[in-house]
Amino acid sequence: MNTNWTIARRRPALEARARIIQSIRQYFIQEGFLETETPLRIPAPAPESHIDAIPSDGWFLQTSPELCMKRLLAAGYERIFQLCHCWRAEERGNRHLPEFTMLEWYRAHSDYNDLMVDCENMMRSVAATCGNGSTLMVQGKDVKLDRAWQRLTVREAFARFGGITMEDALAADRFDEVMVEAIEPQLGIGQPTFLCDYPAARGALARLKADDPSVAERFELYISGIELANGFSELTDASEQRFRFEQEEQYRRSSGRIPYPEPSKFLEELPAMPPAAGIALGVDRLVMVMLDATSIDQVVAFTPEEL
Repeated sequence: MNTNWTIARRRPALEARARIIQSIRQYFIQEGFLETETPLRIPAPAPESHIDAIPSDGWFLQTSPELCMKRLLAAGYERIFQLCHCWRAEERGNRHLPEFTMLEWYRAHSDYNDLMVDCENMMRSVAATCGNGSTLMVQGKDVKLDRAWQRLTVREAFARFGGITMEDALAADRFDEVMVEAIEPQLGIGQPTFLCDYPAARGALARLKADDPSVAERFELYISGIELANGFSELTDASEQRFRFEQEEQYRRSSGRIPYPEPSKFLEELPAMPPAAGIALGVDRLVMVMLDATSIDQVVAFTPEEL
């Protein structure tokens, strides 16, 4: 008998992972959210400059359930969540897998501030399930969940940690470089950080702030420098959304990436979507944080290399 001891030794992590996923599901059901399942293969992903979908027999494996879930919002489902697998090409590292587990939830008549409250309440609930109480140990440092979670704008983060203004970084095409190398490692130290109000050019599918249209109502959640979630107040203007998709798709094609068809049914139904907010949270990374794992490999049953 050949026992795979690498996989066998993961039993404590996989048992904890199961409890975490069950706790997430229980939390959202108690909060009145409907659990949904949408197709994993789709004809047209949302075009994003730096995310590549994996082709599948003429369609694509989803990079996110986002478009289908927004179509559910447009059809009148006001509180929905989903736990599902997603795929992204060329993603592999200590915190990345090409196939990973995503949690997404959407709430109608809400904005990104409501999502931040959801994050705080859900993660405290999950931490209690794991026996962590109000303090996590992540990468050798305490993270207090019972303190007020920090809210820091992207502009403030560049001023504090980047050594360059947000505007200058964008103009010099150094935004991502400064974010990854100088800013992200400083976020979520001691308590979780919501990095808020991304520049409009990085708004993705987020609406712009009414009192400052230079930034979008988008945030990312960090704990000990680990990005866990990306949420925003949803853009419901179909014309503006089509324009942003065209810009992203033009960039994708100019850089030699696989072209996507337009997600036309989503755009047709978008005007029926009420004001809403939605968020994607990486479940594998959440498990890493809850268990203080140093690699995503430690919290999944199989890595791609083990198949």
